[in-house]
Amino acid sequence: MTHQVLSYQIADSIDIKGFKASFKADIHFSDADELFYRTDSSRFVCVFKYGVVCFLNYDPVKVTEFIQMITPFCKYPLGEHLNEEYLIETDAAEYKIGNNKIEVMRADADVIRLVMMNVSQSVALDYYTELMDRLLEETNLHTQRLERKGSLAIKGIKLKKYIGRTLLLKNRIAENLYIFDSPPETWEDESLDKIDIGLKRTFDLQERSRNIHEGLTIIRDNLDLFKDLLQYRHSTVLEWIIIILILVEVINMIIEKIFGVK
Repeated sequence: MTHQVLSYQIADSIDIKGFKASFKADIHFSDADELFYRTDSSRFVCVFKYGVVCFLNYDPVKVTEFIQMITPFCKYPLGEHLNEEYLIETDAAEYKIGNNKIEVMRADADVIRLVMMNVSQSVALDYYTELMDRLLEETNLHTQRLERKGSLAIKGIKLKKYIGRTLLLKNRIAENLYIFDSPPETWEDESLDKIDIGLKRTFDLQERSRNIHEGLTIIRDNLDLFKDLLQYRHSTVLEWIIIILILVEVINMIIEKIFGVK
């Protein structure tokens, strides 16, 4: 039997605690980052703190209804939802993992949740990669301007706001990447561990996560440079103010000595 997994990045984050209190269904697993529900005998839904909702055996109408219901609990809902589809083939002779489908010997809730979790992490990494690329592109524009003209195009308050906005977005990405570790259940169940390793390799999760970390490091280094330039500019202004004040005082002393004016 074939089961369809559909995962959507619908927001920057989801209020897990608030939604759990509102949505009443058979909950199989819950913690501060994830809610995993069985909504009937053959359908599951997984809600993740990092803004992803994943469905098993949901038709488009039910998916739309659920997303509309959870939207009030979303922070910064997305206009366009990133999504990914994957299939689970049950009652296979052995485990077999492909780019579009996994074949499993058993399809209990733990296996289903593990597959849905990896598909959801793949969608989230697409989202974070998109955000990081946007940050890198904007940062590179300022760096290229610095290379060509020796100065930044933005100054003062605008530069501070840009640094603050970029740091905030960088921190939002970094604080969610830790969630992508393997769940504790895989440490105790060899078959679950095998599935988890295979799925992470198929979706290239570790390499993509590492690329995001490297991109964030580049952004951080550039921001440190921008902050140093901002501090240097402030120091230079203060130095000129002091020089001007000293110069005015010297001129006053000269006038007093020559013309006897006090």
